[in-house]
Amino acid sequence: MAAPEDPELSQAQTEKLLQFQDLTGLESMDQCRRTLEQHNWNIEAAVQDRLNEQEGVPSVFNPPPSRPLQVNTADHRVYSYIVSRPQPRGLLGWSYYLIMLPFRFTYYTLLDIFRFALRFIRPDPRARVTDPVGDVVSFIHSFEERYGRAHPVFYQGTYSQALNDAKRELRYLLVYLHGDDHQDTNEFCCSTLCTEEVITFLNTRMLFWACSTNKPEGYRVSQALRENTYPFLAMIMLKDRKMTVVGRLEGVIQPEDLINQLTFIMEANQTYLTSELLEREERNQTQVLRQQQDEAYLASLRADQEKDRKKREEQEQRRQEEEKVRQSALAEERRRRTLEEEKERKSECLPPEPPADDPESVKIVFKLPSNARVERRFLFGQSLTVIYDFLFSLKETPEKFQIVTNFPRRVLPCLPTEEQPNPPSLKEAGLSRSEVLFVQDLTDD
Repeated sequence: MAAPEDPELSQAQTEKLLQFQDLTGLESMDQCRRTLEQHNWNIEAAVQDRLNEQEGVPSVFNPPPSRPLQVNTADHRVYSYIVSRPQPRGLLGWSYYLIMLPFRFTYYTLLDIFRFALRFIRPDPRARVTDPVGDVVSFIHSFEERYGRAHPVFYQGTYSQALNDAKRELRYLLVYLHGDDHQDTNEFCCSTLCTEEVITFLNTRMLFWACSTNKPEGYRVSQALRENTYPFLAMIMLKDRKMTVVGRLEGVIQPEDLINQLTFIMEANQTYLTSELLEREERNQTQVLRQQQDEAYLASLRADQEKDRKKREEQEQRRQEEEKVRQSALAEERRRRTLEEEKERKSECLPPEPPADDPESVKIVFKLPSNARVERRFLFGQSLTVIYDFLFSLKETPEKFQIVTNFPRRVLPCLPTEEQPNPPSLKEAGLSRSEVLFVQDLTDD
């Protein structure tokens, strides 16, 4: 396929455009370009988003902005644990604190004023989430570059996906919002989050999701959880059939204290998780029982349908057999009537019997298959067909037969054939004035 001729596209963007079209099978080049532009020309993110759409999975790269995060944060029974910064100690500490206080106050005040004014000039780019998975993966890479690879296992997916997995698996979800610009972030990551005991505890007891608030995905979650300071941790679990924040930990917290606080939150809410587990098992058992009942009903229904089918087949078979017998009887009746009509027609067409004193007459005695004897006179000059028609007109004569002489035994050619279309006369057949002929039944043959 030729590359699209667009002066606004660079060579690299053109190659990505063609590669994306080959991977997704989209025919519209404009649609391919729009999709890549939505993902900032990140081909991996764009391809994954397209595959999710084809599989019917909600897009994780460009979720609908109107869909809120399904987490209950209005529960007033949320456990909060806030660690304040340690107060300065000694004369030197207080002196340094008092000297730096106006500078720190001025710096953060001006920074907040600048950020507030900037919102009117340029909207916050973090407000539009285009690549949530990319935001999380990017944070994990930057975290490992700064703090090393010894850290709790980060959930590599969107916040919504982490919520869904925690809900499906009935596990606790610990959310960590990373403030890159906060003064306590480095201390928390180095002294608490990346310690061996915290890593072991988090990896074995819960799912752990984290993202930087400088990323659109992390900023969106921070807006939903409404943190006050950093470092910020939120414990989320399924409670009353809703994903609910049950614990908030803010500020620099030591490893042992963090483990103790998380353990306390888990123990305080374990009854809800156990209750949900029992309800889910009960629902599953009810569903299994209903499924078994449905399967039994379907099996009974199929058995009844099979019985009905066999019954219908047997009835149809009997009907066909009865119809076949009826048709055979009708055919036999038609054949019988046709035969009778043919016999009557042959009888009417027979020439009259010559008198006994006629010198050309021939007296023939016929012995029928039923041992009955029939006698009649014919003329020498008449064809053998007349003899055959006479016998055919008799009721006692079978439907198919042939006439045979006694001695020497021979079959008289009474019917026309291709070799002899005109049968011979009685005289030509060598019959004498008085003959005895036998009628042989050929019906079975």
